[in-house]
Amino acid sequence: MNQSAELLALAVSVARAAGDLATRMRADGVAAVATKSTATDVVTAADRAVEQLVRDRLREARPGDVVFGEEYGGGQERAAVRWILDPIDGTVNYLYDIPVYAVSLAAEVDGVVVAGVVINAATGREWTATLGGGAYCGDRRLRVSGETDLGQALVGTGFGYAAGRRLHQARVLTGLIGHIRDVRRIGAASIDLCLVAEGALDAYYEKGLNPWDHAAGGLVAAEAGALVTGLDGNAPGVDMVIAAPPALHAQLHDLLSKLDASGGP
Repeated sequence: MNQSAELLALAVSVARAAGDLATRMRADGVAAVATKSTATDVVTAADRAVEQLVRDRLREARPGDVVFGEEYGGGQERAAVRWILDPIDGTVNYLYDIPVYAVSLAAEVDGVVVAGVVINAATGREWTATLGGGAYCGDRRLRVSGETDLGQALVGTGFGYAAGRRLHQARVLTGLIGHIRDVRRIGAASIDLCLVAEGALDAYYEKGLNPWDHAAGGLVAAEAGALVTGLDGNAPGVDMVIAAPPALHAQLHDLLSKLDASGGP
């Protein structure tokens, strides 16, 4: 087994345990809801408990690695492997008991994500990928949509927590909506990216994503054949993440650039 496969096997084992904890805590009722960047940016006791479980399991298995997680940060030290973690991607869905929230865990070596898993904890659906090894949902190899016409594309997106950013994103969507089939706002970026990988969404874009939002899902989408980029030659990151099949990517990219999708607050 090569290094990427070994890291993926560990990531899957840990993420499954994390997903089980998240669903058990949800069944018991959401507790200790607090806020972070804005009054709508919530964090629950489960987010923190799940992240701590993942950190503990990874430390036990690979004590020399570091973890960069949404709730407790870290990951700035030098190490052979950096793990990038979102313990519950889709916390608002989790809070409202909407069954679309994920544990997202990726392994990064020398600045490159080489393995990743996204598990919809509410359903158990699991997406995985290794660099150069393809993307899978369970045992099924994934390929992106064959759609070539942006006007027929179902496009996923998301919105930020700050009102000013949401207003800018709404203006971008107003300019986009007449050029696509329709839009979906699912509420968990990692799952959106995996849906692109399996062709359930033709494309996806969003401003404001942090590394833990797109590290694992971005690898899954890329290994299924998507181009995963930022705007105007930039890497995917906080200013913009676009994931689309090559036949759609340029069309969507150019329209988003024209609409100043990476601008605003």
